[in-house]
Amino acid sequence: MSLKPSKSRAALTITHPNAAGIDIGSASHYVAVPPDRDDEPVREFSSFTEDLHALADWLKACKVDTVAMESTGVYWIPLFELLESRGFTVLLVNARHVKNVSGRKSDVLDCQWLQQLMSYGLLRGAFRPVDAICVLRALWRQRGMLLRSQGRQVQHMQKALTQMNVQLANVISDVVGETGQKILRAIVAGEHDGQVLAAMKDARIRASHAEITKSLQGNWRPEHLFSLQQALAMFDFIGTQVAECDREIEEQLRALQTHDGEPPEGKKKARARNAPKFDLRTQLFKMCGVDLTRIDGINVTTAIAVISETGNDMSRFPTVGHFTSWLGLCPGTKITGGKVMSGKTKRVANRAAQALKLAAAALRSSQSALGAYFRRLCARMDKPKAVTAAAHKLARLIYMMLTKGEEYTDQGQDYYEERYRERVLRQLAQRAEKMGMRLVPGEIVTP
Repeated sequence: MSLKPSKSRAALTITHPNAAGIDIGSASHYVAVPPDRDDEPVREFSSFTEDLHALADWLKACKVDTVAMESTGVYWIPLFELLESRGFTVLLVNARHVKNVSGRKSDVLDCQWLQQLMSYGLLRGAFRPVDAICVLRALWRQRGMLLRSQGRQVQHMQKALTQMNVQLANVISDVVGETGQKILRAIVAGEHDGQVLAAMKDARIRASHAEITKSLQGNWRPEHLFSLQQALAMFDFIGTQVAECDREIEEQLRALQTHDGEPPEGKKKARARNAPKFDLRTQLFKMCGVDLTRIDGINVTTAIAVISETGNDMSRFPTVGHFTSWLGLCPGTKITGGKVMSGKTKRVANRAAQALKLAAAALRSSQSALGAYFRRLCARMDKPKAVTAAAHKLARLIYMMLTKGEEYTDQGQDYYEERYRERVLRQLAQRAEKMGMRLVPGEIVTP
């Protein structure tokens, strides 16, 4: 389908003369090529696979080698992958960067505007890792979706117990732990004697036998028992899907291995909840060449959450500032007339940044240099800002480890506190000198 192009809007130097612009839709895509390449420089193509191949053939016939498209939902993914496989340079453009332009009220003008901006070199493509990392990213996101679905089944179990007035969750903190699962499966199997069910408790449960027995007195209505049975069956089924996903992730990590050896011995960390059953730490070390879990606060799930989003090749980010800016963790630079109006970080939906923020929040009780740094930030600013600043520091450490190939060594809390004390004393001495005074250390008199 051919469409009439609009007139040119600007007179700038052409830097990408072979660029095309595509506006993505759920049912059809609008494509614009340079006006001198075809009598009908704007066309509409359906979203069927056959039409996508026809779109690529038309771009080849028009001698286009660079394509810019807006990131609209997930509709861009099939076309993006197809054009990449056909040898085009495809740039995925953030729609926020081009939406606030007056006069563009239709898909036709959108694709033309993208083509024109791309031809002038005014658009930048979003970061997208290599295809092998995209596979790992998709698998890890799928695993996260399964765990969230499994968590909803736990809520259904708790709801069924509450409707039967079985207050098991008030005496056992985790109904999907070893003791909780034994009791729930026995209830579904037909055992409703509180004394028998309470005897299944593990030695680690703090609640007494009498408390558990009292909490297991309920009305045992059949419809609620049926709901509990179905929630438990769905929980088990999703568990098998998570195990299958773990096997796929392990295979993909093995395919991405570029280093030999084992990660160096370090401080043992508790196994992360819902972490894969295989040796994920060793697999990540063989992929990256460094052990990211040596950074305090980062466990194996945080490490793979970051690596699956960014990959182990940091060459796409020229500096650590580019990396933290992409994560949305660096301070803002809203400056007017030499005055900083706002240093607020930009809002981004970045899964790697979310994982780093969770890791940063866990530093509150850490007896390490990073833990002392985070507590110092919390004393200076509110908690959300401190979490963002600590996540920014974690991101810098990860970038340095991946680019330089060096392991991180924690200097300890005492080392950080001593350096902080020296810095404060140096600043006080400088202030005293400006006021014509001298800072003299004195003895601490204890009462």
